[in-house]
Amino acid sequence: MSVNSDPHQSMLNRRQFLIRSAKAGLSIAAAGAIGYQFYESSAPDGIQRESEYAGLPDFSIPDTGSRLSVVRGHDRIKTLQLALKSIGGIETFIKSGDRILLKVNAAFASPPMLSATTHPQLVSEITRLCFKAGAHEVIVTDNPINDPLSCFNLTGIAEAARKAGAKVVLPRENFFKYMTLTDAKLIRNWPVLHKPFKDIAKVIGVAPVKDHHRSGASMIMKNWYGLLGGRRNIFHQDIHNIIKELAMMVSPTLVILDGTTAMMSNGPTGGSLSDLKETNTMIVGTDQVAVDAYGATLLGKDLSELTFIAKAEAYGVGTADYRSLNPEVISL
Repeated sequence: MSVNSDPHQSMLNRRQFLIRSAKAGLSIAAAGAIGYQFYESSAPDGIQRESEYAGLPDFSIPDTGSRLSVVRGHDRIKTLQLALKSIGGIETFIKSGDRILLKVNAAFASPPMLSATTHPQLVSEITRLCFKAGAHEVIVTDNPINDPLSCFNLTGIAEAARKAGAKVVLPRENFFKYMTLTDAKLIRNWPVLHKPFKDIAKVIGVAPVKDHHRSGASMIMKNWYGLLGGRRNIFHQDIHNIIKELAMMVSPTLVILDGTTAMMSNGPTGGSLSDLKETNTMIVGTDQVAVDAYGATLLGKDLSELTFIAKAEAYGVGTADYRSLNPEVISL
Protein backbone atom coordinates (compact mmCIF):
# COMPACT_ATOMS: atom_id res chain seq x y z
CA MET A 1 0.00 0.00 0.00
CA SER A 2 1.40 3.43 -0.95
CA VAL A 3 1.03 6.59 1.14
CA ASN A 4 0.64 10.03 -0.52
CA SER A 5 3.07 12.33 1.24
CA ASP A 6 2.32 15.43 -0.91
CA PRO A 7 0.68 17.97 1.47
CA HIS A 8 -0.65 19.99 -1.52
CA GLN A 9 -2.42 16.91 -2.87
CA SER A 10 -3.81 16.15 0.60
CA MET A 11 -5.19 19.69 0.80
CA LEU A 12 -6.83 19.28 -2.62
CA ASN A 13 -8.37 15.98 -1.60
CA ARG A 14 -9.75 17.56 1.56
CA ARG A 15 -11.13 20.54 -0.35
CA GLN A 16 -12.76 18.26 -2.91
CA PHE A 17 -14.34 16.27 -0.09
CA LEU A 18 -15.77 19.43 1.53
CA ILE A 19 -17.13 20.69 -1.81
CA ARG A 20 -18.77 17.36 -2.55
CA SER A 21 -20.24 17.23 0.98
CA ALA A 22 -21.64 20.73 0.59
CA LYS A 23 -23.19 19.84 -2.76
CA ALA A 24 -24.74 16.73 -1.24
CA GLY A 25 -26.20 18.78 1.60
CA LEU A 26 -27.69 21.28 -0.83
CA SER A 27 -29.19 18.45 -2.85
CA ILE A 28 -30.85 16.98 0.24
CA ALA A 29 -32.21 20.39 1.26
CA ALA A 30 -33.51 20.99 -2.24
CA ALA A 31 -35.18 17.59 -2.28
CA GLY A 32 -36.95 18.44 0.98
CA ALA A 33 -38.14 21.75 -0.43
CA ILE A 34 -39.35 20.07 -3.59
CA GLY A 35 -41.25 17.57 -1.44
CA TYR A 36 -43.16 20.44 0.19
CA GLN A 37 -43.62 22.40 -3.05
CA PHE A 38 -44.95 19.61 -5.20
CA TYR A 39 -46.84 17.51 -2.66
CA GLU A 40 -50.25 18.84 -3.69
CA SER A 41 -49.83 18.13 -7.39
CA SER A 42 -48.79 14.55 -6.71
CA ALA A 43 -51.35 13.81 -3.99
CA PRO A 44 -54.05 11.22 -4.67
CA ASP A 45 -57.14 12.64 -6.36
CA GLY A 46 -59.42 10.58 -4.12
CA ILE A 47 -58.82 12.88 -1.16
CA GLN A 48 -61.43 15.58 -0.70
CA ARG A 49 -59.98 19.07 -1.08
CA GLU A 50 -60.85 22.12 0.97
CA SER A 51 -59.06 25.39 0.35
CA GLU A 52 -59.56 26.65 3.90
CA TYR A 53 -60.90 23.91 6.13
CA ALA A 54 -60.12 25.28 9.57
CA GLY A 55 -59.82 22.03 11.47
CA LEU A 56 -61.65 19.59 13.70
CA PRO A 57 -64.38 20.57 16.17
CA ASP A 58 -63.48 21.36 19.77
CA PHE A 59 -64.26 18.19 21.73
CA SER A 60 -63.27 19.56 25.13
CA ILE A 61 -65.82 20.24 27.86
CA PRO A 62 -65.25 23.80 29.15
CA ASP A 63 -67.29 23.29 32.33
CA THR A 64 -64.96 20.56 33.58
CA GLY A 65 -61.89 22.81 33.65
CA SER A 66 -58.35 21.42 33.67
CA ARG A 67 -58.12 18.17 35.59
CA LEU A 68 -55.20 15.83 36.13
CA SER A 69 -54.85 12.57 37.99
CA VAL A 70 -51.84 10.32 38.51
CA VAL A 71 -52.17 6.79 39.83
CA ARG A 72 -49.21 4.56 40.57
CA GLY A 73 -49.51 0.83 40.25
CA HIS A 74 -48.77 -2.05 37.91
CA ASP A 75 -52.36 -3.01 37.05
CA ARG A 76 -53.52 -0.98 34.02
CA ILE A 77 -57.21 -1.58 34.59
CA LYS A 78 -57.19 -0.61 38.26
CA THR A 79 -54.99 2.45 37.76
CA LEU A 80 -57.19 3.65 34.90
CA GLN A 81 -60.38 3.16 36.90
CA LEU A 82 -59.02 5.01 39.91
CA ALA A 83 -57.56 7.84 37.81
CA LEU A 84 -60.92 8.42 36.11
CA LYS A 85 -62.75 8.28 39.44
CA SER A 86 -60.44 10.90 40.93
CA ILE A 87 -61.28 13.44 38.20
CA GLY A 88 -65.01 12.96 38.50
CA GLY A 89 -65.63 9.63 36.83
CA ILE A 90 -66.18 8.77 33.18
CA GLU A 91 -69.78 10.03 33.52
CA THR A 92 -68.42 13.57 33.81
CA PHE A 93 -67.21 13.36 30.22
CA ILE A 94 -69.37 10.77 28.46
CA LYS A 95 -73.13 11.19 28.23
CA SER A 96 -75.97 9.01 27.03
CA GLY A 97 -76.11 8.79 23.25
CA ASP A 98 -72.57 10.05 22.67
CA ARG A 99 -70.52 8.68 19.79
CA ILE A 100 -66.94 8.33 21.03
CA LEU A 101 -63.69 8.22 19.08
CA LEU A 102 -60.64 6.60 20.65
CA LYS A 103 -57.46 7.77 18.92
CA VAL A 104 -55.01 5.01 19.71
CA ASN A 105 -51.39 4.55 18.76
CA ALA A 106 -51.36 1.56 16.41
CA ALA A 107 -48.39 2.79 14.39
CA PHE A 108 -46.38 -0.41 14.30
CA ALA A 109 -47.06 -4.09 13.73
CA SER A 110 -45.66 -5.16 17.08
CA PRO A 111 -47.02 -7.12 20.06
CA PRO A 112 -48.28 -5.33 23.19
CA MET A 113 -45.35 -6.52 25.30
CA LEU A 114 -43.00 -4.15 23.43
CA SER A 115 -45.00 -1.07 24.55
CA ALA A 116 -44.68 0.65 21.16
CA THR A 117 -48.45 0.98 20.81
CA THR A 118 -51.58 1.50 22.89
CA HIS A 119 -52.15 -1.49 25.12
CA PRO A 120 -55.26 -3.52 24.19
CA GLN A 121 -56.30 -3.76 27.85
CA LEU A 122 -56.86 -0.01 27.87
CA VAL A 123 -58.85 -0.10 24.63
CA SER A 124 -61.11 -2.76 26.09
CA GLU A 125 -61.62 -1.05 29.44
CA ILE A 126 -62.17 2.45 28.06
CA THR A 127 -64.73 1.06 25.62
CA ARG A 128 -66.52 -0.79 28.42
CA LEU A 129 -66.62 2.32 30.60
CA CYS A 130 -67.92 4.49 27.75
CA PHE A 131 -70.78 2.09 27.07
CA LYS A 132 -71.51 1.88 30.79
CA ALA A 133 -71.83 5.69 30.80
CA GLY A 134 -74.40 5.45 28.00
CA ALA A 135 -72.32 5.90 24.85
CA HIS A 136 -74.14 4.96 21.66
CA GLU A 137 -71.02 3.96 19.73
CA VAL A 138 -67.25 3.76 20.24
CA ILE A 139 -64.91 4.05 17.25
CA VAL A 140 -61.23 3.11 17.40
CA THR A 141 -58.93 4.51 14.73
CA ASP A 142 -55.40 5.44 13.67
CA ASN A 143 -53.40 5.80 10.46
CA PRO A 144 -50.43 3.49 11.13
CA ILE A 145 -46.98 3.73 9.60
CA ASN A 146 -47.07 0.04 8.65
CA ASP A 147 -49.94 -1.84 7.00
CA PRO A 148 -53.05 -0.81 9.00
CA LEU A 149 -54.68 -4.24 9.12
CA SER A 150 -51.45 -5.90 10.32
CA CYS A 151 -50.87 -3.18 12.91
CA PHE A 152 -54.35 -3.37 14.42
CA ASN A 153 -54.22 -7.17 14.49
CA LEU A 154 -50.70 -7.73 15.81
CA THR A 155 -51.02 -5.05 18.51
CA GLY A 156 -54.13 -6.77 19.80
CA ILE A 157 -56.08 -3.52 19.47
CA ALA A 158 -58.54 -4.82 16.86
CA GLU A 159 -59.53 -7.88 18.87
CA ALA A 160 -59.82 -5.94 22.14
CA ALA A 161 -61.97 -3.27 20.51
CA ARG A 162 -64.33 -5.68 18.80
CA LYS A 163 -64.78 -7.89 21.86
CA ALA A 164 -65.72 -4.79 23.87
CA GLY A 165 -68.21 -3.74 21.21
CA ALA A 166 -66.22 -0.94 19.56
CA LYS A 167 -65.92 -0.41 15.82
CA VAL A 168 -62.43 -0.39 14.32
CA VAL A 169 -62.08 2.10 11.46
CA LEU A 170 -59.04 1.56 9.25
CA PRO A 171 -57.88 4.47 7.07
CA ARG A 172 -58.97 4.66 3.44
CA GLU A 173 -57.97 7.20 0.83
CA ASN A 174 -61.40 8.85 0.78
CA PHE A 175 -61.41 9.15 4.59
CA PHE A 176 -58.90 12.01 4.32
CA LYS A 177 -59.70 15.65 3.76
CA TYR A 178 -57.36 18.52 2.95
CA MET A 179 -57.04 20.88 5.85
CA THR A 180 -55.53 24.31 6.36
CA LEU A 181 -55.24 24.91 10.07
CA THR A 182 -55.62 28.50 11.21
CA ASP A 183 -52.28 29.99 12.38
CA ALA A 184 -50.37 26.91 11.20
CA LYS A 185 -47.28 26.93 9.02
CA LEU A 186 -47.09 23.19 8.34
CA ILE A 187 -50.66 21.86 8.32
CA ARG A 188 -51.70 23.81 5.25
CA ASN A 189 -53.68 22.11 2.50
CA TRP A 190 -52.62 18.80 4.01
CA PRO A 191 -54.65 15.56 4.10
CA VAL A 192 -56.00 14.70 7.55
CA LEU A 193 -57.94 11.60 8.61
CA HIS A 194 -61.32 13.27 8.85
CA LYS A 195 -64.08 10.74 8.14
CA PRO A 196 -63.90 8.87 11.49
CA PHE A 197 -64.72 12.16 13.27
CA LYS A 198 -68.09 12.51 11.52
CA ASP A 199 -70.88 12.88 14.12
CA ILE A 200 -68.43 12.25 16.96
CA ALA A 201 -69.31 13.92 20.26
CA LYS A 202 -66.23 13.12 22.35
CA VAL A 203 -62.60 12.26 21.58
CA ILE A 204 -60.25 10.36 23.88
CA GLY A 205 -56.54 10.11 23.11
CA VAL A 206 -54.80 6.97 24.41
CA ALA A 207 -51.03 6.59 24.09
CA PRO A 208 -48.02 4.94 25.73
CA VAL A 209 -45.01 6.79 27.17
CA LYS A 210 -42.09 6.37 24.78
CA ASP A 211 -38.70 7.72 23.89
CA HIS A 212 -38.51 9.18 20.39
CA HIS A 213 -35.26 9.59 18.47
CA ARG A 214 -36.38 12.88 16.87
CA SER A 215 -38.74 14.64 19.25
CA GLY A 216 -37.28 13.22 22.46
CA ALA A 217 -40.60 11.70 23.51
CA SER A 218 -43.79 10.31 22.03
CA MET A 219 -46.83 10.75 24.25
CA ILE A 220 -50.28 12.30 23.85
CA MET A 221 -49.56 15.23 21.53
CA LYS A 222 -47.28 13.18 19.30
CA ASN A 223 -50.04 10.57 19.08
CA TRP A 224 -52.13 12.93 16.90
CA TYR A 225 -49.44 12.49 14.23
CA GLY A 226 -51.40 9.38 13.23
CA LEU A 227 -54.16 11.62 11.88
CA LEU A 228 -51.92 12.96 9.12
CA GLY A 229 -51.99 11.45 5.66
CA GLY A 230 -49.67 11.93 2.71
CA ARG A 231 -45.89 11.88 2.93
CA ARG A 232 -45.94 13.04 6.50
CA ASN A 233 -42.34 11.98 7.13
CA ILE A 234 -41.22 15.31 5.65
CA PHE A 235 -42.46 16.92 8.85
CA HIS A 236 -39.67 15.14 10.71
CA GLN A 237 -37.51 18.07 9.62
CA ASP A 238 -39.56 20.28 11.94
CA ILE A 239 -40.83 17.72 14.43
CA HIS A 240 -41.44 20.01 17.41
CA ASN A 241 -43.52 22.47 15.43
CA ILE A 242 -45.62 19.77 13.78
CA ILE A 243 -46.41 18.31 17.22
CA LYS A 244 -47.42 21.78 18.40
CA GLU A 245 -49.71 22.21 15.40
CA LEU A 246 -51.25 18.79 15.95
CA ALA A 247 -52.06 19.84 19.52
CA MET A 248 -53.61 23.01 18.07
CA MET A 249 -55.66 20.88 15.69
CA VAL A 250 -57.11 18.44 18.23
CA SER A 251 -58.90 19.56 21.39
CA PRO A 252 -59.77 16.24 23.04
CA THR A 253 -62.34 15.53 25.70
CA LEU A 254 -59.93 13.42 27.70
CA VAL A 255 -56.45 11.98 27.35
CA ILE A 256 -54.95 8.85 28.86
CA LEU A 257 -51.18 8.42 29.01
CA ASP A 258 -50.06 4.91 29.87
CA GLY A 259 -46.80 4.89 31.79
CA THR A 260 -47.22 1.39 33.19
CA THR A 261 -44.26 0.30 31.09
CA ALA A 262 -42.28 3.12 29.49
CA MET A 263 -40.00 2.78 26.47
CA MET A 264 -36.86 4.45 27.75
CA SER A 265 -34.64 4.05 24.67
CA ASN A 266 -34.67 3.27 20.95
CA GLY A 267 -38.09 4.82 20.51
CA PRO A 268 -40.51 5.03 18.97
CA THR A 269 -40.34 1.42 17.77
CA GLY A 270 -38.11 -0.22 20.37
CA GLY A 271 -37.97 -3.92 19.71
CA SER A 272 -36.27 -5.25 22.81
CA LEU A 273 -37.42 -5.71 26.39
CA SER A 274 -34.17 -4.05 27.44
CA ASP A 275 -35.58 -0.76 26.09
CA LEU A 276 -38.38 -0.88 28.65
CA LYS A 277 -38.79 0.11 32.28
CA GLU A 278 -41.65 -0.57 34.66
CA THR A 279 -42.64 2.97 35.63
CA ASN A 280 -46.08 1.88 36.91
CA THR A 281 -47.95 5.14 36.35
CA MET A 282 -51.26 6.03 34.70
CA ILE A 283 -51.86 9.70 33.86
CA VAL A 284 -55.35 10.91 32.98
CA GLY A 285 -56.44 14.47 32.33
CA THR A 286 -58.13 17.10 30.23
CA ASP A 287 -54.99 19.16 29.55
CA GLN A 288 -52.79 17.36 27.01
CA VAL A 289 -49.82 19.66 27.61
CA ALA A 290 -49.86 19.04 31.36
CA VAL A 291 -50.25 15.30 30.83
CA ASP A 292 -47.23 15.20 28.50
CA ALA A 293 -45.22 17.37 30.90
CA TYR A 294 -45.85 14.86 33.67
CA GLY A 295 -45.12 11.98 31.32
CA ALA A 296 -41.70 13.49 30.61
CA THR A 297 -40.74 12.87 34.23
CA LEU A 298 -41.18 9.13 33.72
CA LEU A 299 -38.61 9.26 30.92
CA GLY A 300 -36.25 11.37 33.03
CA LYS A 301 -36.54 14.14 30.43
CA ASP A 302 -36.20 17.83 31.17
CA LEU A 303 -38.79 20.01 29.45
CA SER A 304 -35.97 21.88 27.73
CA GLU A 305 -35.35 18.66 25.78
CA LEU A 306 -38.97 18.48 24.64
CA THR A 307 -39.51 21.89 23.10
CA PHE A 308 -42.86 20.90 21.59
CA ILE A 309 -44.31 21.14 25.10
CA ALA A 310 -43.24 24.78 25.53
CA LYS A 311 -44.40 25.58 22.00
CA ALA A 312 -47.86 24.14 22.64
CA GLU A 313 -48.09 25.99 25.94
CA ALA A 314 -47.06 29.26 24.30
CA TYR A 315 -49.87 28.88 21.78
CA GLY A 316 -52.37 28.38 24.59
CA VAL A 317 -53.09 24.68 24.16
CA GLY A 318 -52.47 23.97 27.85
CA THR A 319 -50.00 24.39 30.67
CA ALA A 320 -46.60 22.74 31.11
CA ASP A 321 -46.82 23.48 34.85
CA TYR A 322 -48.75 20.35 35.76
CA ARG A 323 -48.32 21.13 39.45
CA SER A 324 -50.59 24.15 39.04
CA LEU A 325 -53.46 21.73 38.36
CA ASN A 326 -52.96 20.19 41.83
CA PRO A 327 -52.98 16.66 40.50
CA GLU A 328 -54.11 13.97 42.84
CA VAL A 329 -51.33 11.40 43.06
CA ILE A 330 -52.55 8.04 44.27
CA SER A 331 -50.73 4.77 44.89
CA LEU A 332 -52.51 1.44 44.70
